[in-house]
Amino acid sequence: MSQPVVYDPYSYEIHEDPYPTYTRLRDEAPLYRNEERNFWALSRHTDVMAAFRDSDRFSSAEGVSIDPAASGPHAHKTMSFLAMDAPQHPRMRGLVSRGFTPRRVAGMEDNIRALTVHHLEAALDKGNFDFVADLAGIVPMDVISELLGVPEADRPLLRRQSDLLLHREEGVTDVPPAGVEAAFALVIYYADLIAGRRAHPGDDLVSALCAAEIDGDRLTDDEITSFLFLMVVAGNETTTKLLAHAWYWGWRNPGERAKPFQDPGRVPDWVEETLRYDTSSQMLARVSLEDCEFYGQTIPKGDRVLLLAGSANRDGRAFADPDRYDLDRDRESVGVASFGVGRHFCLGASLARMEARIVLEELVKRVSDYEIDPTGTRRVHSVNVRGFETLPTIVKAR
Repeated sequence: MSQPVVYDPYSYEIHEDPYPTYTRLRDEAPLYRNEERNFWALSRHTDVMAAFRDSDRFSSAEGVSIDPAASGPHAHKTMSFLAMDAPQHPRMRGLVSRGFTPRRVAGMEDNIRALTVHHLEAALDKGNFDFVADLAGIVPMDVISELLGVPEADRPLLRRQSDLLLHREEGVTDVPPAGVEAAFALVIYYADLIAGRRAHPGDDLVSALCAAEIDGDRLTDDEITSFLFLMVVAGNETTTKLLAHAWYWGWRNPGERAKPFQDPGRVPDWVEETLRYDTSSQMLARVSLEDCEFYGQTIPKGDRVLLLAGSANRDGRAFADPDRYDLDRDRESVGVASFGVGRHFCLGASLARMEARIVLEELVKRVSDYEIDPTGTRRVHSVNVRGFETLPTIVKAR
């Protein structure tokens, strides 16, 4: 007789490969209870998507992580409107949207392409390079930094700080001291950046956020700081992981990899199937606002509930042959959970998709094929985010 399924988002085994556990959760415990960590988890596509939409029963006000230092009533200080309910959420999101407009994002395409080409050509000159360190980890940070007006010399430091915020040693179940120090360093950096833009506005997002106004309501310095945290940690890291996953799963599935290499018009499908197959944001936390019943069990009001987006995207009840990496599959009619849905749908989704598309387009222009050294790959260890820390690559130029 098999042991009851155990799901622990801090487990290194889960970080390496959560999908067998997700299969068991969906089949054996679609409402799962972890007494030790004191949370419930929903794993089926229908339940996860419905809970994302149901802000009346599932609150975001205590943040999306279960790290004690990053959750609770102060979570909004580092996670901005991700950790807010109405009326704070629509107010904050509305003000931020005044600066982070679709036009501003769309206008970045040429600049993103230029940044990509600059880093890609330097990587290709080496012949063998680390896909994360030399490309996927640099371009998203440069894009966010350009958007915010962060000087080039400061960008490696900001990426290092965001890495420290996310990394967890095995057995560590909260933000470690190095992560706390990184958070303080980022707060000080952002305070100086905001003060500089208030004194001397420019054509960057921080200046736009300082000027954003709705009926006389403006963002405070603390509110702008919390949004910058969200941009640098969530926006940078998740896009880095998306790119590396696309590269890795393309390598592992040569028949699918051939499609965008033969027809660059298929690159968006490569991005979208990667988002479904192995999403960067594996889970997001909520708090129940009332007793909620699932599968004959009751989640009591006030309990933590984890919405397992990574599991929802592999649910055979929603996707045919879900463990097959298939660029031709129908994703749109079903809907992937990777960016959430409803009022908390990821504001940066279009930017992440555009960055991934551009980087992969520039790669297929210059590379005819590639290999990854599996002995040198290493995954990050984070409670929410899944992805690679290193991905040694050997390319064959066109």
